[in-house]
Amino acid sequence: MRRRAWLVWWPVVAVLLTACSGLAPRQSAPGTAAALEALAQRERELDARPNWSLEGRVAIRNGGEGGSGALEWVQRGAAFRVTLRAPVTGQGWRLDVVPGHARLEGLEGGPREDVEADRLLHEALGLEVPTARLVRWLRGQRGGGEAEVRFGPAGLPETMVEAGWRIEYRDWFTAADPPLPRRIEARSGERRLRLVVQRWGEDPGD
Repeated sequence: MRRRAWLVWWPVVAVLLTACSGLAPRQSAPGTAAALEALAQRERELDARPNWSLEGRVAIRNGGEGGSGALEWVQRGAAFRVTLRAPVTGQGWRLDVVPGHARLEGLEGGPREDVEADRLLHEALGLEVPTARLVRWLRGQRGGGEAEVRFGPAGLPETMVEAGWRIEYRDWFTAADPPLPRRIEARSGERRLRLVVQRWGEDPGD
């Protein structure tokens, strides 16, 4: 079932990931005290805005399998919904997560559920993604553990190394307040993720 689920996405993933797979690792270096303090301040501002959304294009590779499509992520505090659709067929899946429960729809055999989103994605699709950290990485925040951060000329994170993942921020929406990532490339072993954000939104919630 896992391989058949990936077949929907495989035809276009090679093109979208060519640049990502050919990248040579760059040497990371710790940021300055001033840049780290600016990052901490930016993180506090983002933490005060827990309801947000993004739309974009994503390509994922996990060893010899992969997929790509249109991505929509809607975050409401600790709960979130992720929708991924193939560019041609429109087929896809949807992940709904609230604390203590995750539900994945769009699979053969019907929806699957688990108390942990990470385990559900691994068992259903073969994906190994630290979703709790990813929620923060998407907005250019440290995931909560020990992170090595390298900053770009504008003082924004350029590279983060955390929990066995290397996250590279290739472009930013600098006009946003605070700035938000436009292009993200992440890797851990054979796992690769490339995201191009087309739109960020903020939902004030109820």
